[in-house]
Amino acid sequence: MKKQGFSFILYFMGLILLSSFVRAEPFVRAEDGGAASWKQWFLSQLENHPSMSAVGAQLISTNANADAAEQPLYNPELTSEFERNGQENNYTLGVQQTIDWWDKRAVKQQQAGFIRQAAEAQYRQQLLEKAADALSALVEWHANERAASIAEDQKKQLNMLLDLAETRQKAGDIGSIDAELAFLSLSQQLAQVAETEVALRKAESRVRELLPEWAARQGGVPDALWPTKPGIVSENDLLAHPLVASARAQWQSLQEEAEAIRLTAKAEPTVGVNAGRNGGENLIGLTFSMPLNVRNNFSAETRAASSAALEQEARYQAVYRKQRFNWQSAQMAWTRYQEQHLHWQTLVQGRVNNSAELLERQWRSGDLSTTDYLQALNQRTDSLLAGIQLEKQTRLALTDMLLQSGSLLTQLVPTAKSKPTN
Repeated sequence: MKKQGFSFILYFMGLILLSSFVRAEPFVRAEDGGAASWKQWFLSQLENHPSMSAVGAQLISTNANADAAEQPLYNPELTSEFERNGQENNYTLGVQQTIDWWDKRAVKQQQAGFIRQAAEAQYRQQLLEKAADALSALVEWHANERAASIAEDQKKQLNMLLDLAETRQKAGDIGSIDAELAFLSLSQQLAQVAETEVALRKAESRVRELLPEWAARQGGVPDALWPTKPGIVSENDLLAHPLVASARAQWQSLQEEAEAIRLTAKAEPTVGVNAGRNGGENLIGLTFSMPLNVRNNFSAETRAASSAALEQEARYQAVYRKQRFNWQSAQMAWTRYQEQHLHWQTLVQGRVNNSAELLERQWRSGDLSTTDYLQALNQRTDSLLAGIQLEKQTRLALTDMLLQSGSLLTQLVPTAKSKPTN
């Protein structure tokens, strides 16, 4: 039997990569033509998820509170008085109204608008995060599916190797140690198969939790949905990111709140008119009242509200700064993974197919020892798994980059509704 050195193994590793890549299942089973319908289905799954239904109900509640804040501040009051003086029944009936002298309602209306903006941005952010979770789960599931398929193929290959080794041992072509090596490799592979199958089931469970109507036969994300060159992200795009937009709207809301509290410190008059009878005579009168803010001028409340607005402004700047660096970091990670993935694809182009069969023929002819053959099979598997891992990390990094830029829902799925209808 001829023994080949390590250089012989390296030679065959170059042949392995393309075969591994070609024989593995494609990333998606869905046809590109069905990408549009898949987009609609995906978005409907997200919006109908119980967690998003809860966020939608919260948004409706917040909008209702904003509607309440826009209403007039003071309702008219009905007043009445009755007394009996001797034989006379004296009574008055009137109405009075506190006047919004300083137009606090306009400030409240401005604040309500910012409250709605913050709530809608929070809803969009929740939808963004849910989409990113679902896409990542699909990527993880498909990578695990491919890894499980490779492990099963490896097990079949080792089973065949063990049968052939035992046959050749009986024929005297190889020694008992070769059959023993095949047996040990097969026993180790059984554990690998179990691990990959468990990982696949866990990944499948995660996808089904996020996408209730998903089934394994639907496969992963259609290739056509992944942008090959994501759009340029500007400073304005980052300012429009739901996290940043929400923080900004909250700051503006607190600014209006501080202004409303400042106006509250200013007294507003109440006027009224009443009519009735007193001592047998008709009575008509006007009333006027004005609170005197002498014991409490509400200056402490004004200072507290102003400080809260300044605090939220600082938080808004911090959120924007953090989001900008998060996006830069995510972009760098995707760029590096993308470069390596493209380089890997370039390496496997033009290589011969059927490396496993080629290695088997070399072993059968005696050009490869059983030890070298088993090592080559393991390296073949490692090459396959490395390619799958690289593709998975590239897709995960792309998902994170689009999430951090706020464009995940526009570049991967159709434009999402910003809020549920009331």
